[in-house]
Amino acid sequence: MKRHITFVLALAVGMAAQAQTDTLKTGSHASQHREGTLFSYTCNVQTAGSHASQPVNLGFGIEQTLGESTMSVALSNDINRRSSKNIGNSLYGQVLGLTTLQGTGDYASFEPTFFVRGLQSLNGSSPLIMVDGIERNITNISPEEVERVIVLKDAPATALYGYKGANGAINIITKRGRYNFSEIKFTYDHGFTWEARRPQFVNGYDYATALNEAYVNDGRAPRYTANELNAFQTGKYPYLYPNVDWIAETFRNHGASDIFNLSFRGGGSRLRYYTQVNLVNNAGFIAHPNENEGYSTQNKYNKANLRTNLDIDLTTTTKLAVNLDGVLLEASRPGLSSDALWDKIYTVPAAAFPIKTESGLWGGNTTWTGYYNPVALTQGRAYSKAHTRALFADATLRQDLSSVTQGLSAWTRFAYDNIAAYWENHTRSYQYGMASAGSWNNGEPTGITQYKAGSDSNMSADSKLDWQNRNFNFGVGANYDRSFGEHKLQSVLMWNYEFRNANGQNNTIYRTSASLYNHYGYKGKYFADLSLGLAASNRLAPGHRTAFSPTLSAAWLLSKEDFMQGMRFVDFLKVRGSWGIINLDHIPEQGYWEQVFTGGGGYNLGSNYDAYSGWKEGRLAAMNSTHEKAYKYNVGLDATLFGTLDLTIDGYYQRRSDIWVASSGKNSDVVGISHPYVNGGIVDSYGFEWGAQYHKEIAKDLQLRAGMNYTLAKNKIKEEYEEPRAYDYEKRTGNPVNQIFGLQAIGFFTDQADIDHSPVQRLGTNPKPGDIKFKDQNGDNVIDGDDYVKMGYNTVCPEIYYAFNLGMEYKGLGFFAQFQGVANYTAILNTKSVYRPLVNNTNIGQYYFENRWTPETANTALYPRLSSEDNQNNYTVNSVWLADRSFLKLRNVEVYYHLPATLFNNSRFIKNAKFYVRGIDLLCLDHIKRADPECYGADYPVMRSVSLGVVLGF
Repeated sequence: MKRHITFVLALAVGMAAQAQTDTLKTGSHASQHREGTLFSYTCNVQTAGSHASQPVNLGFGIEQTLGESTMSVALSNDINRRSSKNIGNSLYGQVLGLTTLQGTGDYASFEPTFFVRGLQSLNGSSPLIMVDGIERNITNISPEEVERVIVLKDAPATALYGYKGANGAINIITKRGRYNFSEIKFTYDHGFTWEARRPQFVNGYDYATALNEAYVNDGRAPRYTANELNAFQTGKYPYLYPNVDWIAETFRNHGASDIFNLSFRGGGSRLRYYTQVNLVNNAGFIAHPNENEGYSTQNKYNKANLRTNLDIDLTTTTKLAVNLDGVLLEASRPGLSSDALWDKIYTVPAAAFPIKTESGLWGGNTTWTGYYNPVALTQGRAYSKAHTRALFADATLRQDLSSVTQGLSAWTRFAYDNIAAYWENHTRSYQYGMASAGSWNNGEPTGITQYKAGSDSNMSADSKLDWQNRNFNFGVGANYDRSFGEHKLQSVLMWNYEFRNANGQNNTIYRTSASLYNHYGYKGKYFADLSLGLAASNRLAPGHRTAFSPTLSAAWLLSKEDFMQGMRFVDFLKVRGSWGIINLDHIPEQGYWEQVFTGGGGYNLGSNYDAYSGWKEGRLAAMNSTHEKAYKYNVGLDATLFGTLDLTIDGYYQRRSDIWVASSGKNSDVVGISHPYVNGGIVDSYGFEWGAQYHKEIAKDLQLRAGMNYTLAKNKIKEEYEEPRAYDYEKRTGNPVNQIFGLQAIGFFTDQADIDHSPVQRLGTNPKPGDIKFKDQNGDNVIDGDDYVKMGYNTVCPEIYYAFNLGMEYKGLGFFAQFQGVANYTAILNTKSVYRPLVNNTNIGQYYFENRWTPETANTALYPRLSSEDNQNNYTVNSVWLADRSFLKLRNVEVYYHLPATLFNNSRFIKNAKFYVRGIDLLCLDHIKRADPECYGADYPVMRSVSLGVVLGF
């Protein structure tokens, strides 16, 4: 029997909502719509007290109603529109309250970072990440195997996770089988990739000109003569005075990726199954990877994972669920990882040396050795390869005990994960050199000498275990679900044990937790939740390892009240609130409660006065230690209006107290010993979230959807045991976590007279004309550490995170576009060569070269004078190098077509088909331009891609 259920929207952008059918129980067939359409699921959002108090898979072998907990949910169709290698790279802007920021690196290593409601502590704000309720790495989880992503935000929602949920939690729920159902689905996705915003460096002549200018600015003789400058400009002597475009010579302009997926989903009356085989491969941008017989030096990524989720009804009251996921992964790259290929690109100028000498040696010299030659590193250095082998397994046995008392059930669950990474190095060395001219005669170089170094070797190989993690979970519990007239009670009593071990010393963690969670409803209008948790962890000091976490929440469903019945445009209206204490077992360092002794001064003893090392008292032990705590408050409102518009608004406040900090700021160094850690830090975080989604069939076969979400997450340090500051504007306390402090630039020095009549800048380098001039904040006529003031925001997590989407479909032809942006976010432009050129024999970027200070450009320059020296006056943190890191990106756009069902009426095999074209990260509007605002630095540029795909159902 179908019933109308309209879910509250704690909106995940890109989520469809057509309220009409089943609940979201794992494995339920929620919709008869084609998969991949705009409205293919009953809903994809669930928040506190969602309309029907739907059960949520908590991952402890149970599904439990968290009726008044604040959470957001994204379903598979919307998170699988980016053709990503894993689920983490599919979550940009998808879930209200979840900040997902793009990472950098090659295809194998780039992964996003996550924050739930921003920065919350002095000691990290990373959320708990789980797969099916167990803490796991999600880098190997493909989007295709994910049923939904649940983000848990307030205290009641995270209470069951003991010490681990204070920063919020992300729970990835994988797909399961269905009763009396059969489906085979095949997908293939081919992507064309390219790197956006590769750096632009000057040519050989401009580099030589810039270096001469820097030398003169530093009071030195020019490095290159007029003849040599002319040789760079004309290119007449390429082996003596080269001009190499290292990016064009090292990399091609395009790469490729392929994603294959084959899944089997279904079941009979007693067995349900979901099995998936996922294959991902990617070929990178190395221009000439096949120059050596027998191996390739291309950046390559190959991953295969096999998942099987089984649900077996052993009897009508006994059910077994088994999840198995195996992963095989290989990733290779040219040379050794320590060769840092892109770092060399940012270092070596076009004028450094030729790719190869006239005699065939790889180019290199005494300033930039041959192991700085990017082309040589991709052709003559062999390759290295990473292997990852993983098995993730868990099983849950559930027993219905209604024969004992109605609504009672019990369960037990265990899980074991083993993941290991191996590194395989294949190394070669090579000779390198360069010809150089000793002098010039009649406009021609003379006195040619040949420099040669290094040696050629055959390829050698070695391998090692890079790292390994073994994790074990065991839990038991009982559920009680019962109605008594107008009263509804749902309870969970559970105990969980966790063992986590990584290779190395002091890397074993034991945690246990016991929890009681109760959900009560009265007349379907009034709700209350109460949870009581007790957790213990071996990371904490003896005597302080156990903590108690109570949480409470309540809600009122106003739309069911009689006084609301005349407001027909209000389909649903609910207000809610929650409070709770969540504990953390974050520690400052291992054994912080113990007195430390370290090596001290030596002693001369014996007849020969031999030296013997001594010992001294090190850091003092922390006394009367406790642990970090989070006091969380949340209020919210959820509504559905006119049957087409879903709204949610949340406001929250959190006090994080007893944060571990160093006590050196409060104690005098006259003590003569390292100070102990103390639980003295306090951070307040607060903000609000709102989301809106409109969805309607505006004409026959024409569907429209549009939505937006917005999160503001702010914080303030209330206490951190900060050392005394001379001036209030210097204090970090009272400012946000990771607030930037620097010097305020007021221009560039024009000449020596300007320097002489300005405050003395005591920053480690005597200023010269063209150096940055700073504001004297305290009026003491000296620029030093007392003139640092707060500026910008932080570089870690934006305070504002928003997204919006638009989609339309007509008779199977549709499009969907999703945009995501951030604000209140700052970049410190410290990339070598691009913003810190020539220092330590580095390159210089084209943009800096065009906007540097010279006497002729004094009124228009953006950056200080050129210098080959490490100029602390210019490169200390200051406002010249701060940039607005805000951006708006088109995260993904898709145009698709579902073939008409009538085409397959006579087919015995194919039931449906979909074709699509996707664009990934095609557009970025920002203030930096010369690099991606999420990933700037001397590393791999961010990739963009266009994918062609097909989905076939059998």
